[in-house]
Order: sequence, then C-alpha cells, then structure tokens
Amino acid sequence: MLAYMGGIAVLSTMATHVFQSPSAMRPVAPAYQSEWIEIERPFPAFALSIPEAADVPASYAIRRHASGGGRKDIIALGEPDTVTTYLQVEIYRPGSETRLLAAPTLVILEDAAAFGPVVAPRADEPLPSKFGPLSIVAFETSKGIVRNCLGFVRAYDDPRMQLSGWFCQGGAEFIERGTLACALDRLALLAAGSEPKIGALFAQAELNRNFCGQRNPLLAPTPKHRALWKAAAR
Repeated sequence: MLAYMGGIAVLSTMATHVFQSPSAMRPVAPAYQSEWIEIERPFPAFALSIPEAADVPASYAIRRHASGGGRKDIIALGEPDTVTTYLQVEIYRPGSETRLLAAPTLVILEDAAAFGPVVAPRADEPLPSKFGPLSIVAFETSKGIVRNCLGFVRAYDDPRMQLSGWFCQGGAEFIERGTLACALDRLALLAAGSEPKIGALFAQAELNRNFCGQRNPLLAPTPKHRALWKAAAR
C-alpha cells in the first residue's frame, strides 16, 4: 500500500510539471548578438591629422560584419557628450551584407541615433570637398548636452565605399561648412591592403585637395585653420 501511494504521488508530481499552464513557465530571453564585431587590437588603415586637436581625446575603432565581412573604420576626436567640438569620421567598406547603400539622410540619422537628432527644416546644398560633393544634413541633438551638428555622407560605387560622419559643437551656431571641408582635407590613407581601388580613390582625392582654401600644393601639411577645431571659442 505504501509503495502504491508513493507511485501515485510521483505520477501526480510529474503530471503537474508536464501539464502546467504555459503562463506559469518562465520564458527564456534570447541572447542579443550584434551584427558587428569589435576588433580588439585595430590596425589603423586611415589617419585624421589635426594639429589643433592634438590635446583632445582620440579613438580608432574597427568593426567587422559578423556574416557579410564588411568593415567600418571609425575615427573620433573629442568627447561625444560635452559642449566642446566633436568629430567622427566613418569609412565603411561593405561586404556581402549590403547590396545597396542607404539614402544619405537615412545614413546620417541612423548613425547619429544615440544623439537623438532633430533635423533642421531646410535642405542643404552638397558640400564640395576633396572627396567630391558631400550630402549634408544639419541637425540638433536632443539627448545629453544640446549641440548643433553637421552630418555628411558620400557613397562610391567603384570601389564600394561610404564616407560618413558628423561634426558637432555646443552653442547656438552651427558648424561652418568650410570648417567641415577643411577637417576632411586632413583625412588620409595609411594602408590600402588588398584593395588597390581604395588607394587610387585617395590618390585622386589628394589631387583635388584645396589645402583648406589656400589651393597651394607647395603647402604641406595643410596649414592650420583658425576655426577648424576651436570653432566654438568665439
């Protein structure tokens, strides 16, 4: 009799676990895995030399797409959440993860999503630069410290590459367009690796370099621009 009653108790317990209500079961949250993998020890392929910003924080990051193999080189100068000037430049070389690069405005707003960008109600004309005309979007940040920013993007079909980023500062004035063009005048290629077309693109860009408006190829490196980094000083 004891064995019989013990068997019934065991079967009852098992039935309770098997047929319990799904709402009583704890759902297992799937682990989030980013599409991009951060390279621990990045070997820089590009350089952004701005002597006026020699004393500000600088960082260089490389991210690889987990499945497509695309690569993003991200250069940042300054603090991202202060009233001081902040510049970020991203060179994206897509792999098989992207068939077509997104529209310019969408690229800028998605990349700056952490800032809560609020687009100014106006259309900006393309900005001439050594990399060709850049699509420009002026926006104001709504998260953290309020700053005015000028986002930019330029996409190439051959080689497949996208140049994008933003230039921000605190205060009521927007970044001057010429200041941004002068900053990008300092972007240079260090190593093309196995991509000779990237090397040819940057070589052509150097021929288009206007040396921050001075247009003198004998002046190298580019002379200092009084409003390049300390644009908010005035």
